[in-house]
Amino acid sequence: MKMIAIVGSLRKGSLNMALAKSMQERYQGKFDLEIADIGTLPYYNTDDEEHPGDTVLKLKKQINEADAVFIVTPEYNWSIPGVLKNALDWLSRGDKVLINKPVLIAGVTPAMLGTVRAQLHLREILSSLGISARTLPAGGNEILINMANDKFDASGRLVDQNTLTFLDQVVDKFLQMI
Repeated sequence: MKMIAIVGSLRKGSLNMALAKSMQERYQGKFDLEIADIGTLPYYNTDDEEHPGDTVLKLKKQINEADAVFIVTPEYNWSIPGVLKNALDWLSRGDKVLINKPVLIAGVTPAMLGTVRAQLHLREILSSLGISARTLPAGGNEILINMANDKFDASGRLVDQNTLTFLDQVVDKFLQMI
């Protein structure tokens, strides 16, 4: 099975990227996880929609060829980052490659609330007509990793056993949904 990860943080040392890489390693026997580069996408512009350029076409191809998508988002100002919204805007236009695609949502933060507001907004966006992705129902399936500085080791690997156990449970439910 092939999954594509979209990480909404471009920061070096991003804990959200660390989660994607941790999952890439941890679940390599269950699925192949490729991390897409959304940092090079141009700003979405309707004028360019019919000829979006190579970086947009590459991302759409990656999503189209994947069995599922994993979106990891930080929370900026109680919502998702602009770079992630930009990627989703491109994916919702022209070839709408996310329609009915299974999407797993997660977020990591060193703060207390674990990206809950960003994930609520992301769920709304993913249910829009141009996207219409399939997600696990809320209510126990939210991967909200808070107080994350204590849950990753110095090399960026997720090591908190309680978090890993919960992650395993949600990933198994997601794979069953697919």
